[in-house]
Amino acid sequence: MPLSLNDWLTRLESLHPKAIEMGLDRVSEVAGRLGIRFECPVITVGGTNGKGSTCAMLEAMLLQGGYRVGLYTSPHLLHFNERARINGEQASDEAFCKNFEAIEAVRQDVSLTYFEFTTLAILKYFADAGLDAVILEVGLGGRLDAVNLIDADVSIITSVDLDHQDYLGDTREKIGFEKAGIYRSGRTAICSDPSPPQSLLDHAAAIGADLWLFGRDFNYSGDRQQWNYGGRQQRRNALAYPSLRGANQLLNASAALAALEALRERLPLGAQEVRSGLVMVELPGRFQVLPGRPAVILDVAHNPHAAATLSQNLEQMGFHPYTHAVFGAMADKDIAGILAQLVDRIDHWYLTDLPLPRAASAAALAESLAQAGVRPSTVPGAERSVQCFATPAEAYAAARGRATENDRIAVFGSFVTVAGVMAVR
Repeated sequence: MPLSLNDWLTRLESLHPKAIEMGLDRVSEVAGRLGIRFECPVITVGGTNGKGSTCAMLEAMLLQGGYRVGLYTSPHLLHFNERARINGEQASDEAFCKNFEAIEAVRQDVSLTYFEFTTLAILKYFADAGLDAVILEVGLGGRLDAVNLIDADVSIITSVDLDHQDYLGDTREKIGFEKAGIYRSGRTAICSDPSPPQSLLDHAAAIGADLWLFGRDFNYSGDRQQWNYGGRQQRRNALAYPSLRGANQLLNASAALAALEALRERLPLGAQEVRSGLVMVELPGRFQVLPGRPAVILDVAHNPHAAATLSQNLEQMGFHPYTHAVFGAMADKDIAGILAQLVDRIDHWYLTDLPLPRAASAAALAESLAQAGVRPSTVPGAERSVQCFATPAEAYAAARGRATENDRIAVFGSFVTVAGVMAVR
């Protein structure tokens, strides 16, 4: 019997002995057998935070220009199909199954991880579709990530900070070198981190990449109503602010516009297409403020750098009597670092277990909060409290039950935490 998409995904989880195994040899060999190649421009986007927002803005602007665009992002929130879009439409179950079958037919004795297998399927789906542009989000790191088997015309690194330290190293310099691995000799290499690590600069110089740095080669300025982009040879004035909320979105938008400036001969875009794309862009789970009261914010902030941005964004929202937080995270994250950024912003904590072996238990998160000076209390009317729950849905229900219409609820941490709340909204 033909396998369904769920059958395939379940099978892929057990094909390889390790959930994550960095390296390009195996995935490149199978890609060669599949004949995957692109005639259209390819933009690869890596970085600790901001990748998803940058990809979404690129896609929205190019779609407004009438181009056929493929976008690959990961992980997904609710449905696996979210990972691959053509012209804004998610790939169908049938499209995935067809490409999984094609990979299985040629991989022979090559063992692939779940991420490698699914990345190859999406790349083949895009390569067969006759697209005008392809946007690829790096999964983990850069140099040894499966996405890096493609030689991108433009590569963007949005930010470099501490995350995935077991795989990428324990300093910004080590992580910067890994992320800089997506740069290519003689091609445009963009970095929108205002303080890039020296390792990134050195690697770009060593391979002869055309490095564009924020503040040197491109920049932005603006006021409350509009903003301006300035690049090497192109200016875009009177731009609308991106519909994505958050303190760093102009950095992400500037990197996207720098990429489009570098590709302007192959993918020309007019002022109106850029403005419309920025206004219409959507990306669930990135400081996403839901309509209604109390205010509910969904944010997949799962490392200290992202948590610091979330803290800044919460500060800029205006006054709310109390802030409630639904929080769940993976055990391998810098939980203490995340909490340190937000402990003074949150009044009531609703900690949750997550249905993954990698997850930190709600009890472990409570212990981390206690070490940060926040002690558990469920006394009615307490100024601060900490409670533990078995699922994000239960934690969110408790927060909704306690919050008044003038309060706010921040749901943050792992993608699984945000997805668990999105599923019951």
